[in-house]
Amino acid sequence: MALSTKLMIRQGQSLVMTPQLLQAIKLLQFSSTELSAFLDEEMERNPLLQKEEAVETAEAGSLLEREPLPEPQEGDWARADFLANEQGPIADLGLDIGNAYEAPEPTRIDAQGEDLSGLSTSAWAGMGSGGGERGEAANLEAYVSQRPSLQAHLNDQLSMSRCEPDSRIIGAMIIDAIDETGYLRESVEEIAQRLDAPESKVAEMIQTIQGFDPCGVGARDLSECLAIQLRERDRFDPAMQIFIANLPLVARRDYARLSRLCGVDEEDIADMAAEIRRLDPKPGRAFSNAPVQSIIPDVIVRAGKDGSWLVELNSEALPRVLVNHTYAAQVGVGARGVDKTFISTCLQNANWLTKSLEQRGRTILKVASEIVRLQDAFLTSGVQHLRPLNLRTIADAIGMHESTVSRVTSNKYMMTPRGLFELKYFFSASIATTTGREAHSAEAVRFRIRQMIDRETPENILSDDAIVARLKAADIDIARRTVAKYRDSLHIPSSVDRRRSKQLEQRRTVNG
Repeated sequence: MALSTKLMIRQGQSLVMTPQLLQAIKLLQFSSTELSAFLDEEMERNPLLQKEEAVETAEAGSLLEREPLPEPQEGDWARADFLANEQGPIADLGLDIGNAYEAPEPTRIDAQGEDLSGLSTSAWAGMGSGGGERGEAANLEAYVSQRPSLQAHLNDQLSMSRCEPDSRIIGAMIIDAIDETGYLRESVEEIAQRLDAPESKVAEMIQTIQGFDPCGVGARDLSECLAIQLRERDRFDPAMQIFIANLPLVARRDYARLSRLCGVDEEDIADMAAEIRRLDPKPGRAFSNAPVQSIIPDVIVRAGKDGSWLVELNSEALPRVLVNHTYAAQVGVGARGVDKTFISTCLQNANWLTKSLEQRGRTILKVASEIVRLQDAFLTSGVQHLRPLNLRTIADAIGMHESTVSRVTSNKYMMTPRGLFELKYFFSASIATTTGREAHSAEAVRFRIRQMIDRETPENILSDDAIVARLKAADIDIARRTVAKYRDSLHIPSSVDRRRSKQLEQRRTVNG
């Protein structure tokens, strides 16, 4: 059979993910911090996007409008309004680019889990207040001095030490190999081979750097780090040397074996362990320049006066972005060719971005409201009443796909009367009951296990089998290996280690 080349025309259907739709999906899984950084980048690229800097906080139930600029024209500034359109290419992320703005009301969930949104008279305040350009307070954080890094701190000490020039080069290389926790992550052989220097010279400089501040820096492992700090305190006696050399036994609280190895009684071993706990296992972390990121809740849940739960988006976590139609009209006059295409593209992208942001907020509010409705017992009575929940249950209830719910619950936080929780916290596996009634949440079972262990006494330490028996008496059908897995996830030692620790603590209390 002969082979030949020919042209054919076929007709078919396929789902095409446009760049705008991909952007909407990406926005959905951003945290508030990531979203803020993304919007800053977009505003640098798109001259028609601008942050809403001057807004006034209206009373609850009203929209917040932008301060008028000098001699504005009516309609010049258009709020980034973007209604959810369930008729779009994908129902979960259908976006309409109309200009009508409709403020969503906060969701109200009563004690029985019913949606009372229609009975609410307060509208949703879509934007939070912020400082205006005129009269804005100075940013004091811009004037805060930056702490020196660990490497800079060590190099300053190296420059003041009495070392030969070639030793300073070796010392600088050693300092560069020290990580942010203060540990030297390269061996003497690797550093010596890289610099073509004698290993004895490298080892000598390592000892010199280990004498720098902070105490314990330059150690190769935890044992060496603790030993450096103990030598500084003049506490590295022979018994302590054996103690430090057997840290795995310390972790297992095997004080009886440590007592035999060190030649001291168990009370002295307990004192040595207490002294070790006062040392710093990561001496370099005090010089970390990583900024502390505070968690801003995306959703706030409050108890209503009528016994319902009021669920609303946090105005501080919402983006404040406007589309500058005045500027678009000004630069659009007389624009031709490439300039006109650029302005049209920027305006279209700005409108789509603002609509994606609004759809993101509405989707988060919808998912959070359903979580509150299903986890009402948790908000009322505590974690022991947390119900088992999965993504499919939420997705089926609000008419979205599981992947959309997964994106919404990633890196999003809910402030409740019981504290701040990530949305994923409310999703946990189901533990069956012995009587066939409603299943228990895995998180609630872990809470019960911790409660049992917290109530232990030195004379009554619960083994995993005993915990299983008590849970089954409470109508929870669970296996011993599952209890052990949950106990490990809570960082709770075994019953043998807990018995040793409590008995030793009791003896120390009795002896004064």
